[in-house]
Amino acid sequence: MAAPSSRKRQVPFLVGLVLILAALPVGWFVFLRETPAPLPPAAPPRAVVAAAEAKKVVELVLSQFDGNVEVRHGEGAWEPARKDMPLRPTDVVRTGRGSWAVVLNGESVELRMESDTEISVEQLSNELSKVLLSSGLATATVRGRPNVRHTFILKAKNGDAEASTSQGTFTMSNNGKGTVSVGTREGDVKLTGKEGKFVIVRAGQRSIVRPGQAPTEPAPIPSTVFVKMDWPKAKKQREAKLVVTGHTEPGTRVMMNGAVVATDADGGFTLDLDLKEGGNPVRVTAVGVGGTPQEEKRELILDTKPPIEVDAGTLW
Repeated sequence: MAAPSSRKRQVPFLVGLVLILAALPVGWFVFLRETPAPLPPAAPPRAVVAAAEAKKVVELVLSQFDGNVEVRHGEGAWEPARKDMPLRPTDVVRTGRGSWAVVLNGESVELRMESDTEISVEQLSNELSKVLLSSGLATATVRGRPNVRHTFILKAKNGDAEASTSQGTFTMSNNGKGTVSVGTREGDVKLTGKEGKFVIVRAGQRSIVRPGQAPTEPAPIPSTVFVKMDWPKAKKQREAKLVVTGHTEPGTRVMMNGAVVATDADGGFTLDLDLKEGGNPVRVTAVGVGGTPQEEKRELILDTKPPIEVDAGTLW
């Protein structure tokens, strides 16, 4: 009868022993474990840079030029151009007689200005460049690059014409009064006129925009430029001042002895000549947006000396 009583006494002992053994790991964790080193403080959050600030400032660069080329920053004074001179919105570039210049926008755009041409920078960004052609003749080459789409716009001052492309080469002439001719050498060019009406000028084509009108339907660029002069019939002139008229195609650039001559919306022009005694060579050059230039030459002779009167009686 003693065995059951002994077992009853062993049960609490065993339970207590189990509890003690279970408490040992907990006590070690609470009282004996080394306190781990504190974690380093979290790095402060990086400042968020605005996308506009992260991008490099876009600018045009006057990469090459020859002759008399000048630049004006905003409303400042004209100053001589410098190689690799940066150009930003509101800057103006002009080339003098017999001069030329090349403007670059990175690897995307190359704009070549011929003599007596003036442009101003209107807008610049990674996606868009816009330049105003005040007068003269300029050729733009726009190169497309992988994963980069850049649109270049050349707008005519004093008119409605605006040419744009993302890849191609085109030439624009502006007579300074808004009569514009655009010829495309490569790619496609969107030419817009009054009220947003536009045509697509493809490679080998040209179109003309007169002030207040839509672009003409694109047509093949002529191989030569048309020009017709109304030269005086008499070989010798008695008056020092002489007016000579001529006619060419609208948007064609006309020069007399290298100086630009104003043309109207229909291609008409007038030469006001101041002749000197003796021979006066006159060379008229018509330059289009794609054809071979055409020249008309004439030597005008000014003879203001009165004829010598001879008395017949003196001959005997």
